[in-house]
Amino acid sequence: MHILLMGPPGAGKGTQAAELVKAFDIPHISTGDMFRAAVKEGTELGKQAKACMDAGKLVPDSVTIGIVRERLAKDDCKKGFILDGFPRTVEQADALTGILKDLGLTLTRVLNISVPAEDLIERAVGRRICKKCGATYHTKFNPPKKEGICDVCGSELFQRADDTAETMKNRLSVYEASTKPLIDYYKAAGVYTEVDGRQPIEKVTQDLIEVLKA
Repeated sequence: MHILLMGPPGAGKGTQAAELVKAFDIPHISTGDMFRAAVKEGTELGKQAKACMDAGKLVPDSVTIGIVRERLAKDDCKKGFILDGFPRTVEQADALTGILKDLGLTLTRVLNISVPAEDLIERAVGRRICKKCGATYHTKFNPPKKEGICDVCGSELFQRADDTAETMKNRLSVYEASTKPLIDYYKAAGVYTEVDGRQPIEKVTQDLIEVLKA
């Protein structure tokens, strides 16, 4: 089971990836995790990625693709994987196709958790996080028992600086522009499925699992 998980910022990809890991016993591989692991292991590509990140530069495609290739070739991916955060461009998608072909694999399914922009903005603007334990709340959908106070540890809640309507609009427009060609790419390949991310978390999970078992 080789899954590519897509979805805009705030769509709940992390939550759903954790559920899919439990359901299928395969690793969830995010771009950030791959970079951190390669840097920690001190691989040649990891050193190159670290140099770029330390200098505040984007990691070039050649390095990113190499790190993805190394990660997908590891033993824990033999049963399958959930890939998250790569590819971000059609060029990277072509590279992924090549990597999988070299490993004798193909993508089982590309799952896109779809949520309208206005819903994502509302989710972000209402999000509150505990300063101490990191528990997450929402002023409308999941409010704490006492306003501004964490139910778990009693500490103060705060709003992240980037959880504003303006920041979210900018992030979503960037995402939309880069993702549209990818959606078309995977639709053409016949492996694309969209799932409604506005539903309750459990229903989204159920829909994703049903698609993968079909």
